[in-house]
Amino acid sequence: MENLNENLMELALSYGPRLLGAIVVLLVGLQLISWFSKWFRRFLEKREVDNSLKTFLRSLVSILLKILLVVSVMGMVGVEMTSFIAILGAAGLAVGLALSGTLQNFAGGVIILLFKPFKVGDFIEAQGFMGTVEEIQIFVTVLKTPQNITIIIPNSGLATNSLTNFSAKPIRRADWKFGIAYGDSYDKAKQVLLRLIEEDERCLKDPEPFIALSELGDSSVNITLRAWTKAETFWPVFFDMNEKVYKAFAKEGINIPFPQMDVHLHNK
Repeated sequence: MENLNENLMELALSYGPRLLGAIVVLLVGLQLISWFSKWFRRFLEKREVDNSLKTFLRSLVSILLKILLVVSVMGMVGVEMTSFIAILGAAGLAVGLALSGTLQNFAGGVIILLFKPFKVGDFIEAQGFMGTVEEIQIFVTVLKTPQNITIIIPNSGLATNSLTNFSAKPIRRADWKFGIAYGDSYDKAKQVLLRLIEEDERCLKDPEPFIALSELGDSSVNITLRAWTKAETFWPVFFDMNEKVYKAFAKEGINIPFPQMDVHLHNK
């Protein structure tokens, strides 16, 4: 027991100060990393760095600093760093093989930030989901749907598969198809549509609106209407025009037909 107590005292005297110092360094280091992350965020904001890049860089820097802090603390405790680095490399290889999908997501995030198929604030459709991009993180991209639902999509799928970016261009074209009854005046319907487009200041004059008789359908004469507007006013213009046309046609006596079926019964 005396030898055991002496060994324990020697270990305490030898490693106690190291362990205590390592704990202090760990706590102080975590606090400094938190402070640096906040400063780094303000620095990126002052530099007007793209929002898509801000989240990615902050996450990456935070993770790297924490890894360096853990390695430094273990060195203070007395862990042989050469052996530790070799073990860490082997473990990293094993983890890399096990988490190959995660590494693909990381690579996908880098590709997204380099080639910028979309950025924070864009409205996109990808992987069967539609929404506004809220964050581009290291491994995933966060979308918010029009129903205020959060969707998290892995970056690898976004970087390697097709996606639709509705916000990539500053203007968009709205397309409508309106049907009028056979016997009603096409010229009159065309004048009504032109007037409604000209009255709406959100519809651009250049490129010019397009109106044409596109189809002689089974139960209606179909008119195609196309107009250009800014991307942010696309849906308001689209829905408002449907309402305006419905009311204007009714006021002008232009009938909007619907499919009908006549059933004849024969008694034998």
